[in-house]
Amino acid sequence: MARTKMTARKSSGLSSMGMAKSSFGTSKTAMSPAESVIQAGHYGGQHGGAIPPPHMVGLGSGGSYGGMAAKGTHRSPIHGQGEKKQRTLRRGTVALREIRQYQKSTELLLRKSPFQRLVRELAEALSPNLEYRFQSQAILALQEACEAYMVGLFEDTNLCAIHAKRVTIMPRDMDLARRLRGEGAAMKQ
Repeated sequence: MARTKMTARKSSGLSSMGMAKSSFGTSKTAMSPAESVIQAGHYGGQHGGAIPPPHMVGLGSGGSYGGMAAKGTHRSPIHGQGEKKQRTLRRGTVALREIRQYQKSTELLLRKSPFQRLVRELAEALSPNLEYRFQSQAILALQEACEAYMVGLFEDTNLCAIHAKRVTIMPRDMDLARRLRGEGAAMKQ
């Protein structure tokens, strides 16, 4: 039996899709060849007239039968085009990389100008009537000493956290490290 376009639409259920397309303002003449073949239902053979063969799937303006993308569909870019997928690293990998980087280097970790402002502010707070002048080498020596002290304190703090069977340092670990060192500021709190 020869099928006409109307009987093919009725049997495959594509007549309602054609009506939906016309309600969105696209006409039948603006369809791509694949969509017109799909709507006409000219497949026959093993596909039965309603399902397009695999080489026709994904053709057309919207990527689906009705011209509009199906909900939840995602088109991946062609291999070699588009953005590269960003690798997600395991937790702690970046931290370990940074630890190795900082242990190899010898440069100062704090910026020079904020540290210099801090030193001048503390000197002003200690004696507001006097104006101190600092040599650049003196400020660099203070910065080296401060960073060495802070690194040592964080090492001891980490040991206190590990002793408590934790990997996260907490203020109480720093308080314990300072108390074990015999520093008076921790005992006054």
